[in-house]
Amino acid sequence: MKLKTLFIYLMGIGYVWVGFQHFIDTSFFLKIMPPSFPLHKESVYFSGVLEILFGSGIIFKKTRFYGSWGIILLLIAVYPANIYLAFSEDAQQAIGVSSFFASWVRLPIQFVLIGLAFYSSKT
Repeated sequence: MKLKTLFIYLMGIGYVWVGFQHFIDTSFFLKIMPPSFPLHKESVYFSGVLEILFGSGIIFKKTRFYGSWGIILLLIAVYPANIYLAFSEDAQQAIGVSSFFASWVRLPIQFVLIGLAFYSSKT
């Protein structure tokens, strides 16, 4: 098995796992939702379903392109929650992360994940 294929499988499993976490630990995701965003719980569940769907899609070669692009669009769609976390001390305290992690680690990681999903779409 090629290293890239192994990476794609691990990435897909990771997204599926995080997707299930939206249902197992909903309160975690609710804590980083911007207050102005409507339908918090529904949005957490919906994004969890999409992570499971796209994470599964990236695993299979036939659906990898669509799964990868779904992940890219989802990462862009949830970026406001990451921005909110980066600037909200209440949200940082609620999930137990530092301001440094929330803003200087988590925000740029989203772009790395988008790049990795794009790279995965090219198989």
